[in-house]
Amino acid sequence: MNYTLQTIYHANGKAVYDKKTGRLTPEKDEPVHTEVGVINLYPEITFQEIEGFGGAMTESSAYLLSGLEPAVRREILDRIFGADGLRYRYIRTSIDSCDFGLGQYQAVEDPLADPDFHTFTIDRDRKYIIPMIKEAMEAAAEPISVLLSPWSPPKQWKEPQKQVKNDAAAYGGLSADISAEPSRITGTLKKEYYRPWAVYIAKYVQAYLDEGIPVTMITMQNESIAATAWDSCVWEAEDQKIFLRDHLWPVFEEAGLTGKVGIFIWDHNKERVYEWAKAMLDEDTRKMAAGIAFHWYSGDHFEAVGLTRDAFPEMTLMLSECCCGMEPPAVDPWFIKAHGMKTQAHADYLSAALYAHDMIGNLNNGMNRWIEWNLCLDPRGLPRTIDRGCNAGIIIDGDSWHETLIYHYVKAFSGSILPGARRIALSRCSDSVEAAAAVNPDGTVTLILLNQKNEDQRFSIRMNGLITVVVAPAETISVMRMR
Repeated sequence: MNYTLQTIYHANGKAVYDKKTGRLTPEKDEPVHTEVGVINLYPEITFQEIEGFGGAMTESSAYLLSGLEPAVRREILDRIFGADGLRYRYIRTSIDSCDFGLGQYQAVEDPLADPDFHTFTIDRDRKYIIPMIKEAMEAAAEPISVLLSPWSPPKQWKEPQKQVKNDAAAYGGLSADISAEPSRITGTLKKEYYRPWAVYIAKYVQAYLDEGIPVTMITMQNESIAATAWDSCVWEAEDQKIFLRDHLWPVFEEAGLTGKVGIFIWDHNKERVYEWAKAMLDEDTRKMAAGIAFHWYSGDHFEAVGLTRDAFPEMTLMLSECCCGMEPPAVDPWFIKAHGMKTQAHADYLSAALYAHDMIGNLNNGMNRWIEWNLCLDPRGLPRTIDRGCNAGIIIDGDSWHETLIYHYVKAFSGSILPGARRIALSRCSDSVEAAAAVNPDGTVTLILLNQKNEDQRFSIRMNGLITVVVAPAETISVMRMR
């Protein structure tokens, strides 16, 4: 059995690849039985299907892409969606505005004055978002599926929220001033507008479908307990359960969307994913939800993902958003110093390693789909409705662009774990390296090794009576492909 080992490391902030080919040899031919420093792979023991990876075509990303020459834009889209790139197959975008855009907007400017939605329009989305999704579809190696997520209902339907203060630590030190009147950045949906909001969402989904955009899923509310400094809506689980059961599901049935567009609950940080699912899903509502979405901003909580997988084995588990830092380290020397980052290259590495660490932990606890936040941003991590940016896998600077180390660490997963793969069992000799493994539909076995230590780590890889030795260099990610 042959294998290819590809190691990604950083030099001057750029990704460097080191690749070699070797062979796994029969253990019976080895002069000594290896017992120490072993990673075992068990391809006959499989777990969840790994359906694919993706990113968000926010208005910010779409706007930046739109400003490029067509040939340059196609090059970037190939690097994201193409067979030799990230092979992304999922695209997330917002219902009405979110914080990564050029400003706040609603498809109906005043639903109180227009309760029948005669003025409903997605013209704002037709300017940047929809054209860029269509171009992404042309570049994609895999069929694209689109996720629509609302950040806030129309502001006229909201009332002051009960929550008085949010944990700003999860949002880059930012929280909303909720002393003001309800707006797109604060408040809770009034119950008398539950059905109109369900109709609004269904109308938005259908408008996208009419544009030829393959919407296959929605989330009910982005970050349901976040009182942020941008578009938001705070809901309790019991209220969202009523909305799902009595309004959204019946409206989707009437619109012919059930069975075509899956409804995902939660769509917020992992520390509450299990409790929220338990609160929302009962004998009636369980069949209405296609899956459970979660974010990473409150920490690992991989155990919570695993508990949710065990309690709801039929549900699709999807990380629906993650991004690293609230500003790219390059524009914030304080960020580098505060986090013990020695150089810009070290800062880039820590950001990329965080992505890989979270992906490994989620995969090993039952995640099926993974969708990161903005596909691309400018050098300040903008545009955004507030003047605080975040990092992305691709940075567009005027007419030029470059990939960050995040891009290359994500590609270690999305380029080697193909749609339809299944996670396989493994065992490690220690926690000196993080690992996840999968078998692809073509029978290829992929092993991903993340070494965050400042020393090289040497391992013997065992599988099906075969063995080989690999070295995971310090502060690198390695991908081992075996056939």
